[in-house]
Amino acid sequence: MSAPADGTERIYVLAPMESDDVPEVSQLERRCFSNPWPESAYYRELREPERNYYIVLRQELATAGEPEAEREDARGPLALLPRLRRPVRLATRPLVGFAGMWTLYGEAHVTTIGVAPEHRGLGLGEVLFLTLVSEAIRRNAEFLTLEVRVSNRAAQSLYEKYGLTRQGVRPRYYSDNAEDAYIMTSPSLRDPAYRQHLLELKRRLVERLARERIDIVERSA
Repeated sequence: MSAPADGTERIYVLAPMESDDVPEVSQLERRCFSNPWPESAYYRELREPERNYYIVLRQELATAGEPEAEREDARGPLALLPRLRRPVRLATRPLVGFAGMWTLYGEAHVTTIGVAPEHRGLGLGEVLFLTLVSEAIRRNAEFLTLEVRVSNRAAQSLYEKYGLTRQGVRPRYYSDNAEDAYIMTSPSLRDPAYRQHLLELKRRLVERLARERIDIVERSA
């Protein structure tokens, strides 16, 4: 998916996942994965926000003729976004992505990342992943870990870009086809050199989004 031919800007809203999002998340997950979680799993995860962190990404569709909103700076040394957009009138916000992780005993563990097929290739999966990394740092986790299908080279390439390395294999980890999973782990999230590397990757991602005429709006609950 490339930039719109008419040069218009695409706006995506990044926000914490709420219970009302779960049915739509579950529907999108069934489009993304062959072994989706049951809805009950998301409701359970959302009941423990002190150890679990889940986010959604929606496309913001402004009404015709809507003027561009005023912008302001984002906050924090690893804030994903260089700017925020103040609210505008909206027509609808279809769900296009979701992600989540656990944080426990100094480790952040990515549990899921999904992007609607028609919105892939734009860097939105990287937006979701970097948001999880930033939250893991905010929660003072030392490492970030995850499992990934051995056949999913696209996801592995993204994680390798962020310095994650293979630390082992979980045999027959995926129930739908008994495929193995690689266990991947980040460098120490507390290492100043690694944090500087993350800032450089963020800068490159922001530049890519600008080329694609994509604006990411980050909103709290």
